[in-house]
Amino acid sequence: MTAVVKFGAANLPAPSGLASALRGMGATAAAPSGVMFLRMDKTGHWVYGQDSVEVEDGSLWAVNPYSFVHGFVAWGDGTMLGSKMVPISEPLPDLGPAPAGAQQGWQKQIGFDLACISGEDEGTNLRFAGTSMGSIKASGALGMLIADRVDNEPATPVPVVSLSSDSYISKKGYGRIYNPIFSVQSWISLDGPEAEPVAPAPEEAPTRRRRRV
Repeated sequence: MTAVVKFGAANLPAPSGLASALRGMGATAAAPSGVMFLRMDKTGHWVYGQDSVEVEDGSLWAVNPYSFVHGFVAWGDGTMLGSKMVPISEPLPDLGPAPAGAQQGWQKQIGFDLACISGEDEGTNLRFAGTSMGSIKASGALGMLIADRVDNEPATPVPVVSLSSDSYISKKGYGRIYNPIFSVQSWISLDGPEAEPVAPAPEEAPTRRRRRV
């Protein structure tokens, strides 16, 4: 692994404040313009970006503990009609009427940023965000693990996770439902993992994994 993760803590809240904010998450995330989203497709595969690039099996991702946001989004026919997201250190935003056309009104959402530190996607920065019960549960559980880590081992508050999923059959007739799983494999500092010497390799045309959606 190379040191591609350097989140830095300048002008960020103290670790104790981070832990308190993470534990106070109610449930909730939209990304800044231009940021690619990580998501799970309907078959339980992890993909990202408009081209639905498949995440490499076994890849490792460092989660920025300071990137967690919460709030509300409104969707209509596959289009985001409204977003009110704030850092978890701030109270949830006030809500007015949902935008016209919002199919389910305002929905709670949690989001955070990840950076790949191994494999073909190394150096890729993404945002995960979800409104489903499974997404909120997985994000909240990860936040609680980070909060405990900050309290006990503040020098290494960054979880390195692998991506997987589990599933169940909906009792409401929606078929098989897939839920995200973020499995913590190790913990690193905000400066990222120490670089390991790697022998130079000849450049090759990149081959990207695609998945039809």
